[in-house]
Amino acid sequence: MKQTFTVDLNCDLGESFGAYRLGNDEAILPLVTSANIACGFHAGDPGVMKKTVRLALQQKVALGAHPGFQDLAGFGRRDMAVSPEEAFDLVVYQIGALMGFIIAEGGVLHHVKPHGALYNMASVNPALAEAIAEAVYKVNPEAVLYGLAGSALVKAGEKLGLKTAHEVFADRTYQQDGTLTSRRLPNALITDHHKAVQQVVRMVKEGKVLSQQGVDVSIKADTVCIHGDGAHAVEFAQLIRTELTRQDITLQAF
Repeated sequence: MKQTFTVDLNCDLGESFGAYRLGNDEAILPLVTSANIACGFHAGDPGVMKKTVRLALQQKVALGAHPGFQDLAGFGRRDMAVSPEEAFDLVVYQIGALMGFIIAEGGVLHHVKPHGALYNMASVNPALAEAIAEAVYKVNPEAVLYGLAGSALVKAGEKLGLKTAHEVFADRTYQQDGTLTSRRLPNALITDHHKAVQQVVRMVKEGKVLSQQGVDVSIKADTVCIHGDGAHAVEFAQLIRTELTRQDITLQAF
């Protein structure tokens, strides 16, 4: 019997704010199955949040909150010395902000995916991971928690009884321990779109990814992240969607 594969294709969206325009949300949304919408701390603002929620609902894309550190200058990608209690508070605050717009537009919160440094820190810090998972659980226990495949964040969500999605990245390289290569290091990003697509297909179908150390790492791929802010983001989203379909991989929200 032929094995079937299903995966979610998610993208970080709603990252414009004020006079600044980032990404091409309207072009990306028809190509993905779930959207992680910035909640105003690392990016986004009330008007952008409302607009992005409306656009996602029009395209029948699953709605997710994308909470990050309050760091516009660093786009939420700089580590911050927050306590678990502070992490809990900032995640509750941001989920609540986005849920206000989702409810106002007649939608439902599908998932929560932390952003940037908050996501990476929670991947390896159990106390931080547990605080974030608890914040999601207490605000909306039906929401899915998206976290790096095999990470402390996913484990914390599972421990609380949340639905969790193991996330993999199309355009990032991996270390032998299953973590992402730091953006501060060379070769953190895969700029060859065809190599990135091949990596995704292998992660979904074989459950493996080749690390920077040349060793295969076992990985679970429930959802694939593509970035919507690159120069060729729409082109890449179309390429990955076309190839996954060609490989008989069904695309649907987790």
